[in-house]
Amino acid sequence: MDLQIAGFDERPILVDGRALHVASGGDGPPLLLLHGFPQTHLAWRKVAPALADGFRVVCPDLPGYGASDGLDGGYEGYAKRATAATMVALMRQLGHERFSLVGHDRGALVAFRAALDHPEAIAHLGVIDVVPTVDMWESLNGTGGVFAFHLYFLAQLTDVPERMIGADPDAFFGHFFDTWADDPATIEPGVREAYLASFRSKEAIHAVCQDYRASAFVDAVHDAGDREAGRRIQAPTLAIWQDPGAMVLPFDPEAVWRGWTTELRTLCLTGGHFLPEAQPEAVATVIRSLIG
Repeated sequence: MDLQIAGFDERPILVDGRALHVASGGDGPPLLLLHGFPQTHLAWRKVAPALADGFRVVCPDLPGYGASDGLDGGYEGYAKRATAATMVALMRQLGHERFSLVGHDRGALVAFRAALDHPEAIAHLGVIDVVPTVDMWESLNGTGGVFAFHLYFLAQLTDVPERMIGADPDAFFGHFFDTWADDPATIEPGVREAYLASFRSKEAIHAVCQDYRASAFVDAVHDAGDREAGRRIQAPTLAIWQDPGAMVLPFDPEAVWRGWTTELRTLCLTGGHFLPEAQPEAVATVIRSLIG
């Protein structure tokens, strides 16, 4: 099924010799939306059109995800520092020297890194249902790591993750849609199939593993260095996270993000992990308020 974000144009854009699949639409100040795992730009299909009347909205597939090219070489190329630089280069290529940036999950880690490394480019920052990599790793211990088993599994430095996932990619990636959404209807059958189809190739599976290896062995080091140096995000920041219900989180999202920001607003929403799809109206409204 060839799904698109309603009213948006889609095309490949070459950035540093690599094709990124980009959906864009709307008029107004530029806004970059970055999806998470295990998804593509379609994660914003309900939010992006709601913002297009006031913003120029850009929704790419992250490198190696969806229809965007993956990278050659080692996992270091998937470091969030490198991906953030690619996203800033994409926006500059589109004529946007300064823009607002909102990310979910993996996309939020890229957004966080862009705000730290490119403060001149990021006017506002939004992060959805994630904390910085170094804080996440430090918080996981005992049974608290069960819900995040994929962080350990995908980061293995042999090809075991690729081989095991390749045996049944739909079962592996489908597990997260089944367990991370409070309501199965959050992700419609056609969209679920589009997501799963994008992760069935060996190349896509390898890209995902490289992304997670970079988080374990590169991103955490970058984050720790910035924290030790006292670097903080200068842009006004919005942090949204899911209401965990009866589950006790191994970290306090608000406390974590207050340690990284100079100006923070927060919002907790029900609906599970996939908040741009579970609570699109609330997410669009608070993004609009942030950029205001």
